[in-house]
Formats: sequence, structure tokens, C-alpha cells
Amino acid sequence: QVQLVESGGGLVQPGGSLKLSCAASGFTLDMNNYAIGWYRQAPGKERVGISCIDSSDGITYWTDSLKGRFTVSRGNAKNMVYLQMNSLKPEDTAVYYCATRRSCPEKYYYGMEYWGKGTLVTVSS
Repeated sequence: QVQLVESGGGLVQPGGSLKLSCAASGFTLDMNNYAIGWYRQAPGKERVGISCIDSSDGITYWTDSLKGRFTVSRGNAKNMVYLQMNSLKPEDTAVYYCATRRSCPEKYYYGMEYWGKGTLVTVSS
């Protein structure tokens, strides 16, 4: 059974950086045959997509305003995907999730097959 586990969240000051990890397991095929997307949900707000990386390391950018600060990448271990977050702002405070499907959808609100439980990022001085 497919499982996704996020880690790396915590408290960080404005302007700081944080790197989140998504560990995937249980895929029938190799991890590189699946796409992983990052999402976030701020308190009282809708969940929105950040970006997605596919099996060929192609990236789909869902939120243009985060394109220069947030970078998704795949690790040397094919079951690991990362989200590097730089120049963090208080409005970045949210629960961050990773999710998977066979390929990156054009729109972030298209359905994903499996979801992690999320990791909380709090940006505050």
C-alpha cells in the first residue's frame, strides 16, 4: 500500500529557510514512475498546490508567486522528494503536504491518488 510521510517542518523566523522531505513507499513500480506534488493549507484557508515533479524530473508550477522561493527536487534515493523553501514569510505558515499520482496534473485541484498527513511550518519572529 502506498504511503507518503512528510518531515522537516517546524518554527522558523521570517527570511529563514527550511527543507521539507517526502518519503514514499509501497509503489508497485519504481518511484521514478510516479509524480509527487507539494501542497499547503494555511489555517482557515483552502489547500493549494505549490509545484509537482514528474518521473522525468520535469516540474509543473502551480503557484507562480512561489516559483522563485520554493524548489522541488528528487533525491538520489528515488523514494525521496524535497521542497526547499527560502526567504520564508509569515504568510507561508501552513501545513505542507505531499501527494502522488501517475503524472503531474495541469491544475493543482485535480485529484491525487495518495496523500501524506502533512507537516506544520510556522514562520514567526
